[in-house]
Amino acid sequence: MTASQDPTDRDVSGLSLRGIGKKYGPITVLNDVNLDVRPGEAIALLGENGAGKSTLASIISGLVQPTIGSMTWRGQDYAPDAPADALSAGIGLIHQEMRLLRDLSIAENVFVGRLPTRRGRIDREFMNRRAAEQLHRLGLDASPTTLVRDLKVAAQQQVEIAKALTLKARLLVFDEPTAALGAEETERLFEQIGRLKSEGVGFIYISHRLDEIARIADRVVVLRDGQLVATHDTAQVPVKTLVEEMVGRPLDRMFPEMPAPSPSAPLIEVEGLTSSDGAFADVSFSVRPGEIFGVAGIVGAGRTELMRAISGADPIAAGRVTVNGDVLKLSGPRDALDHGVVLVPEDRKAQGLILPQTIAENLALGNYRRVAPSGWITSARTLDFAAKGISRFQIKGTGSQLVSELSGGNQQKVVIAKSILREPKVVILDEPTRGIDVGARAAIYDIIADLARRGMAVIIVSSDLDEVLGLSHRVMVLSRGRNRGVLGREEAGRVAVMELATT
Repeated sequence: MTASQDPTDRDVSGLSLRGIGKKYGPITVLNDVNLDVRPGEAIALLGENGAGKSTLASIISGLVQPTIGSMTWRGQDYAPDAPADALSAGIGLIHQEMRLLRDLSIAENVFVGRLPTRRGRIDREFMNRRAAEQLHRLGLDASPTTLVRDLKVAAQQQVEIAKALTLKARLLVFDEPTAALGAEETERLFEQIGRLKSEGVGFIYISHRLDEIARIADRVVVLRDGQLVATHDTAQVPVKTLVEEMVGRPLDRMFPEMPAPSPSAPLIEVEGLTSSDGAFADVSFSVRPGEIFGVAGIVGAGRTELMRAISGADPIAAGRVTVNGDVLKLSGPRDALDHGVVLVPEDRKAQGLILPQTIAENLALGNYRRVAPSGWITSARTLDFAAKGISRFQIKGTGSQLVSELSGGNQQKVVIAKSILREPKVVILDEPTRGIDVGARAAIYDIIADLARRGMAVIIVSSDLDEVLGLSHRVMVLSRGRNRGVLGREEAGRVAVMELATT
């Protein structure tokens, strides 16, 4: 293991970075990074949120210009001023945050900026056919003419990936490509990456899912605080070693000890719940005070739709939800909120936060009765209320700081804090750690365990099966919108869950 590469050893046929640094004012984001990516190999780029991974990816793809340092690509000097320069050179980036045009079709998004033409007009037949072929390879069976706004988050991520895979690039930078994908969709992506690697395409692969690294990467590099602190010439590295390199300290455990749930009657009961659009049918379960109830299943199983229905966000055709003996009307989120049911949504940026506003303003949303019981809201009261939430949930930021300036982990803490400060009885967390690093994950896991200790009923939906198994007292497995079984902590293993999830 070494922390840098020989600056004189440039790979003339691939990408070489030498002494790359980036500053924003007095803040150093990257410092003296040396890296080589050879044709046909995948480099895993790891690090906590804020380590500089996305900045490095943005420099390579022309979104950001380095403050210092140089790059070569295929033996030539390489200094892209914009993403178009990188694309024309054969380098593409899949962003961590999806940048699709929601009011355009799937095919139009896949080919945006390079629409195929025939006799002076857009060749929609060709465009739709090519987009459909790539989507089919990724396992997304949707018409290429479907508007992106009508797709679920996982399907939108697959469109982002399809867009990159149709670029005919020789180097692809993947920034958290599987954050919204389930096991089956991830497997399809890995098949495509393997095919492209055999054709000489190189990859820089950024992911917080460390179990993926051993499968997809040939080498591993680790960034911490903007510096390259370790490189491994193999991807067969113990997860514990990678985590400790990323955070700079030993990490004794990932999941906290779970408190035993109350033996009392269920706090929330779901009986025969059926979606109005066929996403799920006849689902029943209950959760006791202090219990963490996991919901597992492959993408498309109806997990998110079920959670939205329980919280009143989506309509139901049949069934009922009871909290402390009271039947919810479920005609909208208000009734669920009034009965103490909160939902932390899967897409924090589109559904959970107002990015141009401050931490304090976001935490105050939905909490005005607590911010100002007298009804008179002032900046001082809002900041005072936010300070308590920032301290309790260990958010790295000040009340006056814009949420858009925070790392993904701290943004997620703001979303969770906003809901928990309502002092709910039932907390539903849909993908609570999507796209955040191991350090921030551990902090959120501690928050979840604390909610259970305080007697709340906690429901967790996650595409990360290890997360579900590590946190939950019981696990319900959904498949094709049906409850296939509820497993106790001792019997809930990967094999048992996947057997039910694929029935």
